[in-house]
Amino acid sequence: MALRFVPRREPSRAMLFATPVLAVALTLFVGAIVFTLLGYDGLGAVREIFVTPLFNPYRWQDLLVKAAPLAMIAVGLSVGFRANVWNIGAEGQYVMGGLAGTGIALLTMDATGPWILPLMVAAGMVGGMVWAAVPAFLRTALGVSEILSSLMLNYVAIQILYYLMRGPWKDPMGFNFPQTAMFSADQTLPFVVPGTLIHLGIPVALALALALWFAVSRTVAGFQVRVVGLSPQAARYGGFRETRVVWMTMALGGALAGLAGIFEAAGPFGQMVPSFPVGYGFTAIIVAFLGRLHPLGIVLAALVLALTYVGGESAQTAIGLPAAAIGVFQAMMLFFLLAVDILVRYRLTASGGGSGAPVGLPAQSGPAQSGPATAPAAQAKTETGVPA
Repeated sequence: MALRFVPRREPSRAMLFATPVLAVALTLFVGAIVFTLLGYDGLGAVREIFVTPLFNPYRWQDLLVKAAPLAMIAVGLSVGFRANVWNIGAEGQYVMGGLAGTGIALLTMDATGPWILPLMVAAGMVGGMVWAAVPAFLRTALGVSEILSSLMLNYVAIQILYYLMRGPWKDPMGFNFPQTAMFSADQTLPFVVPGTLIHLGIPVALALALALWFAVSRTVAGFQVRVVGLSPQAARYGGFRETRVVWMTMALGGALAGLAGIFEAAGPFGQMVPSFPVGYGFTAIIVAFLGRLHPLGIVLAALVLALTYVGGESAQTAIGLPAAAIGVFQAMMLFFLLAVDILVRYRLTASGGGSGAPVGLPAQSGPAQSGPATAPAAQAKTETGVPA
């Protein structure tokens, strides 16, 4: 008797929502074992990272602050992923958005007025869009894979950040620290709940998720994105231009990544510093897939990944867990998510050695047929496994 995977005719909606939960559970289980074998308190690590912050009301503020940029970036990326436009450069677009908004802040350092912050936000979005336009142009004009071009641009953006922080934008009154001057009151995000860390970017992230959910599922532009992702041939037959979808989704992803960048600079940081790129652009890719590319699912996934940041900081002081543990848990979560996703598109069956029919099904008694077991696979069309 042999085990083999058989393609499903249609992905199960129950499996679509069950596999992210299974991936998180496997991450906790395997993570506890791995860190125990490394000489740490494995169960304590899981408890401090994923459980303790949930029961500490003061940590909920940190959780929301860190979840907001993750959700903002991931929602923008998810639209492109639905159209098979693989923008892996959100980290660079996030950094360039923060730098563009910071440039406006430095130019208006001596000015006052309510117009400064909106101008910084607009500059941040434009900065992210411009950085995303490079791989969009390379793909549509020259056929260059946006995966490679956008990924390499991440490191260019980080080097630009380091150059500016250690050179032209360095605060002369900052005791030789590589950082800009602190933003003024008119250049920082207001707090929506006085006395807390909850700034304007948090409700904006939720509003953007709701808006994009409506746009993707209820508008013609969203329909074009889904059709191009599911079947480029059908999209061309329907008059939908793939080039336009590439530009639209790359611009949207870059704009939201840039928006998250300037919100971070004008929010928790209050200035631009070299430690600004905290990996949100890469983590947002995990958030997008853990949330099933659905804007509302992404909000929940952002809270889960934000736990790794908030809880990871606590675990470093409570049980001496290294800072790299955060990345280990995030990587395992992505690995297990991709692994269990096989269950969405395939089912595991056991076949008998003689007849070749799956266990529980009668063997063919008539004349031999050509490949009956592979006919469903030949007829099955490619599915993304993403609910609308």
